[in-house]
Amino acid sequence: MLLRIILCENDIRKLTIDNLPETIDDFCSILKMKLGLEGDLVIQYKDPDFDNELCNLSSMSELPKDKATLKVHTKSSELYHTDSTLDTASLSSSLEDSPSGTQTRQLPQPFVIPAFSFDVELKLRQGNEAFHRDGTLLDISKDMKSDILDKLAEDIYAHNPYPSRDEYNYVAQALIQKHPCLKEPGSVSGWYCWKFSLKFKMANFLQKMRVAGSSELRVNARASGSAKRLKRARKSEVNFLPDFPEGKTQSVLDKERLAMVSEMKKRKVDWKQIGEMMSDTFALRRKEIVKDEPLVAQVKDRWPALFSERQIEAEFARLTSVDLKGSLFAGLDQYMTRFLELYKGKSGIVDLARLMRCFDDKSSIHHKRTVLLLGLPYFLKEDPSSFFKTVEATDDEETFTRGMKVGVVMVKNGEDIIDTAVVLEEAVIMTNQHDLPRAIALLMGLLFSLNIDYPKELKYTFEVIQKVLMNIGGGQCSSLDLISCLSVKT
Repeated sequence: MLLRIILCENDIRKLTIDNLPETIDDFCSILKMKLGLEGDLVIQYKDPDFDNELCNLSSMSELPKDKATLKVHTKSSELYHTDSTLDTASLSSSLEDSPSGTQTRQLPQPFVIPAFSFDVELKLRQGNEAFHRDGTLLDISKDMKSDILDKLAEDIYAHNPYPSRDEYNYVAQALIQKHPCLKEPGSVSGWYCWKFSLKFKMANFLQKMRVAGSSELRVNARASGSAKRLKRARKSEVNFLPDFPEGKTQSVLDKERLAMVSEMKKRKVDWKQIGEMMSDTFALRRKEIVKDEPLVAQVKDRWPALFSERQIEAEFARLTSVDLKGSLFAGLDQYMTRFLELYKGKSGIVDLARLMRCFDDKSSIHHKRTVLLLGLPYFLKEDPSSFFKTVEATDDEETFTRGMKVGVVMVKNGEDIIDTAVVLEEAVIMTNQHDLPRAIALLMGLLFSLNIDYPKELKYTFEVIQKVLMNIGGGQCSSLDLISCLSVKT
């Protein structure tokens, strides 16, 4: 079989394999041996079913017969949420009135190299002219290199204090593309050492910011020298862990929290005042949730307003600068036709076929949205049995929520769905939702607000909801590469 292997933009190889192995693991071993690769591999192939968009290879039978184009990634050992391979619009706006602090999001692609100091820019301009004239590389001093790295670290920090390995690659590549005179002599890529220098500089820069009092970096300071999971934005939040408002201490903010709790106990709640209190105490709430990782019941006791529908939407907006329901419903409607076409083409998936039999072109928009969401896990080959549950109105709540960490329960009375409830940590958190899409929207809001990870068994389903339907952080995707996204281009 003839293979075109894409390792990176500047390294594309041709490879012939006489007999393909039966398993992905054996295939990875062959590629590592023939291409000189190390570590765990993620293999993607151009799928003709999806207009040759990249999909992760999950079975050798998915490869075309005679020849194929593959993209091979080496899994990063660094602590970051997802690999960056999906070219979907990413979140670029931010809250104008959000509290001060680190605005955490992915790096823009392509990364824009900032302007350096006047003397550095002058030397770079002269160096680039010499490079284009005769290929001469610039001999830079230690001070000049430090100035360049300092400025790059500042710009990276403004977007994401914890860039992934791939993001370091993007920055180093962008630097060489803009200033080719900085290429490393004897290096194939020309930027490899720049990447490592940048990582060391970034570590020093984070230490300076930690000493200066950055909330997110202080939370992530190593305790007793032991490594631990970084507490950082993992769902493309733009305002993940802000600093306290100027002039406000923790004790002052806690008094506002207590006032909010008292207001929520009143028969007639002043929701305008609640909104102001919740906005003012946002930084305190995020510190508690991110640093202490309390149980949902504990958060509900301390922040009861956070579990009201209007404050779930408000908190989501504070975190992402995106409208919660509006973004989901707009995405469902935008991709509706394409998703349903894809579902119809998967008649071999029994549960998906069963859903499609309950649907026709005359179905209401609410029903179409529901079918899209219910069918998504099956389409992505995930098991939603512990997430979506249908129960009778007479069923005992404790029984149907047992073992349910995250989920949505649809309550039936005969053949009719009379209620939809959101469940977290084996407890019903919200009821009286009119339909499944509305419940899913509020569940997404709660997962963001409470900093809860997506269920592992439905990782790709939730990533499609977030990154494709809600268009939040679409520039990053998981190792499955969100196989629906590839095909739902309208």
